[in-house]
Amino acid sequence: MIPKIHPTFKLNGHSLNHEGVMIVAYSYIKEGEEWEKQIGDFLLSWLDNFEVVTVRTSGSTGVPKEYKLDKQHMINSAVMTGKYFNIGAEKDVLCCLPLSYIAGKMMMVRAMTLGWHLDLVQPSTTPLRKAEKRYDFTAMSPLQVSKSLDDIHKARKVIIGGGAVSQGLIEKLKGKHTKAFHTYGMTETSSHIAVRELYPTYEENYTVLENVQIEKDKENRLVIHAPQLARTSLVTNDLVELINDKQFKVLGRVDDVINTGSVKVHPAQVEQKLSHHISESFFISGKADEELGQKVILIIEGKERNVQQAFQKLGKFETPKEIHFVDKFALTHTGKMDKRVILEKLFSDHR
Repeated sequence: MIPKIHPTFKLNGHSLNHEGVMIVAYSYIKEGEEWEKQIGDFLLSWLDNFEVVTVRTSGSTGVPKEYKLDKQHMINSAVMTGKYFNIGAEKDVLCCLPLSYIAGKMMMVRAMTLGWHLDLVQPSTTPLRKAEKRYDFTAMSPLQVSKSLDDIHKARKVIIGGGAVSQGLIEKLKGKHTKAFHTYGMTETSSHIAVRELYPTYEENYTVLENVQIEKDKENRLVIHAPQLARTSLVTNDLVELINDKQFKVLGRVDDVINTGSVKVHPAQVEQKLSHHISESFFISGKADEELGQKVILIIEGKERNVQQAFQKLGKFETPKEIHFVDKFALTHTGKMDKRVILEKLFSDHR
C-alpha cells in the first residue's frame, strides 16, 4: 500500500504532497547528514508499494532485532494517539528522536497521517534549547526531558518513552506549564499502547488506549491484545499487577528479576525507591554470588560518593551488596542506558 499524505501536512514549514515528500527524501539521502539520511530512508520505505515497513528494536535490553510492521497498523496507532491526546490537523509538533527506531518513525507517520506541521531537528539531549515557538506536542526520552527542564515549557504536551521516569524527574516537572505523560509500548505494537499522566496530575498506573485489551499469564507477564496494532496477541517480558481490565502497574521485567537468597527482587521497584534519593542516572542489577545465588548491585553514573542514606527504606534483600560508579554510561542510539554494555565493560575492567 502507498499511504496517503494529509493535505495539511507540513515539514519544516513547507506543505508537501506525495511528490514533495519523495523529493525531500531523495535530497536527505543524497546530501544530508547521517540523521537526515535515516529520515530519507524511512520516507522512501513508507511511500513504496509494500504493505510493511522493516524496523529495529533499540537493543537496550538485549540484541537488537528486526520486525516487519504493517503500515496499516502504524496508521491505526497514529490515529489512536491523535485522538487520545486531542492533537488534530495543523498542530505544531516537534520530532527530536532518530528515525532509525520506532519512536521517531511514528512521529513522522502521525504527522503525515493527521496533517500536523512537523519540525525536524537533529536528535540531541537538549532539542528544545533553540526552539523559537511553543509546540503543541512532542515525544522525548527521559534523558532529553531531564536535560531540557529549562525549556520544557516550549511544548504544551510531551510524551516520555523508552525508559523509566524517576520520581526526582517527576518532581522537577512541577510548575513547568507542560502536560507530561509516560507511555508504555514497544516496537511490535507500533509505539505505545498505554499512557499514564505524570504532570499536572500524577497517575501511578497505565491506562490502555481504545481497542486495546490486556491480561496477564500464569507468570504474571502482561499479555496485549491489540488487533488494530499487531497481527497476533503479544506476551511481553514485563511483570504486571492488573488494576482492572484497562489499567495496570509495571513491576519489572521477567529477565531482570534477581533471585537472591531464594527471594525474588524486582530491580524496577528498588530503582523507584532509590530515585527519591539519587539524582544521577543509575540502575539495579544482579551479580552471581556463591552464598546467595545472586546479589543485588547498584551502578551509578558519576563520581564516587556515599549513598548509604538512600537505602533506609529498602528491605534486607533489596539493599545493594555492591555499589559501582561509572564515569559515563554507554547509551543506545535512542538515548537509553545500554545496561548490557555498561555491565560488560564494568566487570571486564575489574578483572
